[in-house]
Amino acid sequence: MEIDLSPKLAKEVHGSDGGKYYAWSPEELPMLREGNIGAAKLALGKNGFALPRYSDSAQVAYVLQGHGVAGVVLPEKEEKVLSIKKGDALALPFGVVTWWYNKEDTELVVLFLGDTSKAHKSGSFTDFFLTGSNSIFNGFSTEFVSRAWDLEESVVKTLVGKQAGKGIVKLDASVKLPEPNSEHRNGMALNCEEAPLDVDIKKGGRVVILNTKNLPLVGEVGLGADLVRLDGSAMCSPGFSCDSALQVTYIVRGSGRVQVVGVDGKRVLETTLKAGNLFIVPRFFVVAKIADPEGMEWFSIITTPNPIFTHLAGSIGTWKALSPEVIQASFNVGSDIEQQFRSKRADEAIFFPPPN
Repeated sequence: MEIDLSPKLAKEVHGSDGGKYYAWSPEELPMLREGNIGAAKLALGKNGFALPRYSDSAQVAYVLQGHGVAGVVLPEKEEKVLSIKKGDALALPFGVVTWWYNKEDTELVVLFLGDTSKAHKSGSFTDFFLTGSNSIFNGFSTEFVSRAWDLEESVVKTLVGKQAGKGIVKLDASVKLPEPNSEHRNGMALNCEEAPLDVDIKKGGRVVILNTKNLPLVGEVGLGADLVRLDGSAMCSPGFSCDSALQVTYIVRGSGRVQVVGVDGKRVLETTLKAGNLFIVPRFFVVAKIADPEGMEWFSIITTPNPIFTHLAGSIGTWKALSPEVIQASFNVGSDIEQQFRSKRADEAIFFPPPN
């Protein structure tokens, strides 16, 4: 049975006057379930506060818009309070408790992509809240919580029942949360828009790769990631993950065309990508993209912390490595065509500028 690879937009799951939480459903995007991938977005308005929670999945968080504050508590560690802004990526391993806050006028939007292979529902994140109307402590009896926290039952009832919000609340402007500590960003966050470029092709595009070298925590998460900015009308060459990884892509800005080719040379996807779309490339399938005139930017996770890609065009492509005789025999062409083929894109890798 063929799987629909069409890109999809997220849908609202819950929200309040403080903000909204969106997610992609495996029912609408079947590759989420097939690939054990979850995807969601958190959007907080001014003074919006996402209550402390932990997830059943390891995740990479990427700030799509705005400035805010994130609280992160790794298992058996002290709380770290980070200032976050557009372009920041954070690795969130299993067991991490997080909270998120926006005190600015501009909406804070954070993308979450992660591995659901150990989750309750394949293809979906399940969050467990520590406070609020859906807090896990609402499920325990007052006696149990009282014993656990060593508090009078009347105090426990206040603590557990006072916060009526669910997941996201709006705080009064007078509420003061911890100030960020610049040292807490070390090893916890990397700004992909300011990090050194791993690839920089004039009039082509730029890439920053997130891996265990620049953000060691991705090793615990088991995922790699990259931010790709493709210039107007430029092409991202056909390529595939050669270590059996899935590639999950969110379009941050702009638009463009994509083609994906699978088994037996069958084109399984040809469509236009727009900002907000999420799509998934199956293992070993080949994908190529061409940006529209305004360019296109995307953030991807790859289901391995140090991904390896094979490109099928350009100076680092497989064709450049093959001997002339093999190319002639494979295409059933003469040496003149082989030489013409080999000479093209001789100095270009991964990204190709638009034709003159």
